[in-house]
Amino acid sequence: MTATIIIVIALVVIVAAVWWSRQKAVAHQQKQLEDAKAEARRWVERLGGQVLNLVGTNEAAKQAIADAAERHGAAISQLDRANTAAQARLTTESALEGLYYVRAARVAMDMDPGPELPDLSGQHGAGKVTEYRDVEVEGRHQVASPNPTEQTPHYYPGGTVAGRPVPQGWYSEPWWKPALVAGAWGVGSFVLMSALFGGMAGVPAEAAYAEGYQDGQGADGDQGFDGGDQGDAGGFDAGDAGGFDMGGFDI
Repeated sequence: MTATIIIVIALVVIVAAVWWSRQKAVAHQQKQLEDAKAEARRWVERLGGQVLNLVGTNEAAKQAIADAAERHGAAISQLDRANTAAQARLTTESALEGLYYVRAARVAMDMDPGPELPDLSGQHGAGKVTEYRDVEVEGRHQVASPNPTEQTPHYYPGGTVAGRPVPQGWYSEPWWKPALVAGAWGVGSFVLMSALFGGMAGVPAEAAYAEGYQDGQGADGDQGFDGGDQGDAGGFDAGDAGGFDMGGFDI
């Protein structure tokens, strides 16, 4: 009888210890989530205030503000759905990206860009556009510039898109958006990247896609995706990427 009592007591102690350990883990995760959401909310509110109070005076600034507003809307939606600390940190990333667009708009209007921002994920490794490039790819002019110009009203803060670095800079077209939506690059993008960034100081070699083009092929030289129609990059039509129209330029 005594042995049975001891065994029962031991089981009760073990169960209680496991329960307590799990409760502590849940409490810790909840604390992490609350802290991450509070941090995200701070950046989202800061972005919202900037978007509300900034009015573009030229095409580059107006486009950057529109992009900032889009990131603000996305961040609000992400924050509402965030159930883990990792998801909340993604909200912070979206809000920070929006604030980079705000800084770009201010620069485009010759205003003080404001305080520095934390680096975005992949931003540092993507490099920056350091010189003006005007190239022709598949019959279309594509321009990249370190500064906003009439020819380059589209800003990108720099980062990794579909596994490849896209340098920070100003562009004639937001050619990275189809890959951002589809999660994959088309063959035409490798050609464009090579033309825009090949040999440019401040841009990592992989951003020029000299190696990226090979990575997009199979070991026998065949395309890793359906190459039957390269014009739509394996079935992805850039014109349908969230309403984004490349104006006839096949990515």
